[in-house]
Amino acid sequence: MLDIFKPAPFAAPLPPEKVPAAYTRLRWRMMLGIFGGYTFFYFVRNTFSLAKPYLIGDYGMSKGDVGLIATALAVSYGLSKFIMGNVSDRSNPRYFMAAGLALSGLVNLIFPSFAGSLALMFALWFVNGWAQGMGWPPCARTITHWFSDGERGRVFAVWNLAHNLGGGLVGPLVNGALALAVVLAAGAALPAGLTLKLVFWVPALLALAMAGLLVLTLRDTPQSCGLPPIEDHKNDHPATGVDDPERELGAKEIFVTYVLKNRPLWIIAIANIFIYVVRYGVLNWAPTYLTSVKACPADMSRWLFFVYEAAGIPGTLLAGWASDRLFGGRRGPVSFIFMVLTTIAVWVYWKNPAGHFLVDAAALFTIGFLIYGPVMLIGVSAVDLVPKKAAGTAAGFTGFFGYVFGAVIAELGLGRIVDRWGWDGGFALLLAACLISVALFAATWNMHHKADR
Repeated sequence: MLDIFKPAPFAAPLPPEKVPAAYTRLRWRMMLGIFGGYTFFYFVRNTFSLAKPYLIGDYGMSKGDVGLIATALAVSYGLSKFIMGNVSDRSNPRYFMAAGLALSGLVNLIFPSFAGSLALMFALWFVNGWAQGMGWPPCARTITHWFSDGERGRVFAVWNLAHNLGGGLVGPLVNGALALAVVLAAGAALPAGLTLKLVFWVPALLALAMAGLLVLTLRDTPQSCGLPPIEDHKNDHPATGVDDPERELGAKEIFVTYVLKNRPLWIIAIANIFIYVVRYGVLNWAPTYLTSVKACPADMSRWLFFVYEAAGIPGTLLAGWASDRLFGGRRGPVSFIFMVLTTIAVWVYWKNPAGHFLVDAAALFTIGFLIYGPVMLIGVSAVDLVPKKAAGTAAGFTGFFGYVFGAVIAELGLGRIVDRWGWDGGFALLLAACLISVALFAATWNMHHKADR
């Protein structure tokens, strides 16, 4: 491991009277840092979804081709989230997260230069996926070290809004950049190549700037800032499965003892496959589906892309609050209820006739409102089920299943199915995934924390 990534050493303890104010200030700083950082990770992840219609229309690529490229990110992200999650558990998030975001920004800068070359675009988007896998794990490490077990559901819910903010704002951001470019071109139509470049370049430049801010903002553990562990500060000492919760665990110990032998973790990891089929099957194909089937203008499709992501904000907050307050830290019941309702909303989105954009918007809002609750709660469940020094690996394990299997099915599988059987076949796949996830979450109804392993 590079020295710059190693966990920061413990600092001299602060005087007791200074601890409360310092903890409050630094907790806000950590939360704002990882929230802003992960928002910008999504800026440079969702660019490809916005580029799909241009690659199909201007470069002659098939839906299967663009699905294959998107699959490169899904596979590499899933692998990276698991492997780099283990590295993250033994790294300083200040530099680890910044490095991943900077690399992702650089890939987005050079990606449009190779538009039309399936092999090169696949390779570059694979690298982007690996860089993206360096985003979630350091956030999990930061939250589990700076926030106590009793507040984790709500804290994760608030932080998880970065998914929606970053994923949703990239659409309006690109709209604004393209509109400004038209103004600067005195109203002339933009060349196809320039349009594609702006889709990637604007988010990339913003991500590179944010990477620099992460280095300035983030810190490692409370002890590296002279503070006591969060468990002592909040007097919240949950069962951890280890004698010393502050001991840094070895890679093999994390993988074998706390992940591979963890039965409940396997259940939610498998459920994550089907959650991601629905999440990305709806989201990443929305611009293509809306423009080709629903007669929706391209700029409106990007706004509906934003609607889907924005709706996840209140839905995620509700899911986190309900799991903490109504179900005593059990995440399964909330996920079960949300996925039952998601199934209904997906059916409405499918069956709504072309031209009824308000119904499409309402359906996408409902799906977005509901799907991000289970997405977030699977991550919370993963860190609930392991010691905090294994949080990144556990979250990466569920992410591995979600991306390597779920997102691949949503991208490559759905693309191939639509090419062969049309969108009816694609929605049959989405509804099947909804129903399987409902069954798996029913099996986790009573699952709660580490004692259930």
